[in-house]
Amino acid sequence: MSALGTASTAVQSRPAFSAPLSVKLKIQPVILAGGSGTRLWPMSREQHPKQLIGLLGEDSLLQSTTRRLDALDAGYPVAEQLVVVCNEEHRFTTAEQLRVTGKASRLMLEPVGRDTAPALTVAALSVAAQDEDSIMVVMPADHAVADHAGFQAAVAAGVQYAAAGHIVTMGVVPARAETGYGYIRIGAPMPAATGEGVGAGGARRLERFVEKPHLELAQRYVESQEYWWNSGIFITRASTWLKAIKHFHPAIYDACVAAHAGGSSDGDFFRLQRDAFANCPSNSIDYAVMEQLGGDTAVASGVVVPLTAGWSDVGSWDAIWQILPKDDADNVGRGRVMFEGAESTFAHSEGRLIACVGTHDLVVVETDDAILVADKSRVQDVKKVVSRIRSERGAEATNHRKVHRPWGHYDSVDIGERFQVKRIVVKPGAQLSLQMHHHRAEHWIVVRGTALVTRGEERFIVSENESAYIPLGVTHRLENPGKMPLEIIEVQSGSYLGEDDIVRFDDTYGRR
Repeated sequence: MSALGTASTAVQSRPAFSAPLSVKLKIQPVILAGGSGTRLWPMSREQHPKQLIGLLGEDSLLQSTTRRLDALDAGYPVAEQLVVVCNEEHRFTTAEQLRVTGKASRLMLEPVGRDTAPALTVAALSVAAQDEDSIMVVMPADHAVADHAGFQAAVAAGVQYAAAGHIVTMGVVPARAETGYGYIRIGAPMPAATGEGVGAGGARRLERFVEKPHLELAQRYVESQEYWWNSGIFITRASTWLKAIKHFHPAIYDACVAAHAGGSSDGDFFRLQRDAFANCPSNSIDYAVMEQLGGDTAVASGVVVPLTAGWSDVGSWDAIWQILPKDDADNVGRGRVMFEGAESTFAHSEGRLIACVGTHDLVVVETDDAILVADKSRVQDVKKVVSRIRSERGAEATNHRKVHRPWGHYDSVDIGERFQVKRIVVKPGAQLSLQMHHHRAEHWIVVRGTALVTRGEERFIVSENESAYIPLGVTHRLENPGKMPLEIIEVQSGSYLGEDDIVRFDDTYGRR
């Protein structure tokens, strides 16, 4: 008998897992909202990654993800509060986008990125601390799903196996040979989660994960019908995951336990203990646990549920072109775009007109401070451009010209030698930190609203068409005491104008 046949028999003959009758399980949505902002540059940046951008519509990818389990009927109640794991630096934009959706959420703040296995572990610890046990549906925040009904049907099938003690991943039945995705080799059909009859939803035994293949190998995978795309979506009980990560990677488990135990709540935020989490090994869910489940283990077995719901990881501009509606010549245009004799071209404008004449298989993306022009077959190389920008200390890798802050936003209108001009908008009732600069002075001109200015020992009101001067080295703060947005033009002058020339003495938002 082949190794495949032996392993499959072992799984089918094992007694079924069963949930303790004393545990009232519920479904807990968990959203992993990390991201470095490289493959979808220039729209995506380090401080504003793709999950926070409306790449496919008005909603950001994060906001679309929060609604993915609405009205789910999988035999268990769905928790009203989301658990969201995100980078500490993205916390305010993430929280604001979640507020707009109306979803209650608990944000687990990672002080540093450590990949998905630690992120899921701290989420499971948070769930375990709030509840005896829950079935976690773990979704990356930066994916797209076209068919919500199909997605929920796959989740419902996976939930039954997760409730019985398995760790479930969703495998996307491939529509084409794709080199940008990892693959899962599927095994024999799974029996029903109860141990009786044939499993629902076409679930298969997990054989192994494989890396992103070259094109010829990807074609063989698809032709064999033994490999599905790895979606990165998982379903597991919190207790099952914690048992598995402790068994397979105790260093991650111990570090996450310490980071969670030493963490602190701050409203809807939970701040993990920085040093403990920084010492956690970096590893993915696939490598840390899922690859270990290919054999028969005492911890859990891996199950793959097929997903046929128009899934995409939105991992490149080519993937976005694949998703969006096209004209008769297979062109996709967003914003101010004109096509003339163009074919199979993707163009996205954030403001200026893009005219594509006679183009073929091109990607053109325009923002306020950068323009990308790429052959559609080379879009995976965009991250190499981002690496070069970082090596040259270019701001375009980190932020957009318009930068969001918890108090509002600013737009860098102009910059030159020894000066910078910004348009600053402060939300009603919001305030910037009490701060000081070593290398620059600032001039504030109010163009809309009313400003309350702190300058040294002074506090005074500045109205529309009035201005205030902040000398170098003087402690100051800008506040909006009104009920409408405050808009000012700030002119900075000095020997150094970087954002790191800020000494904060007091900050409402806990920034250093």
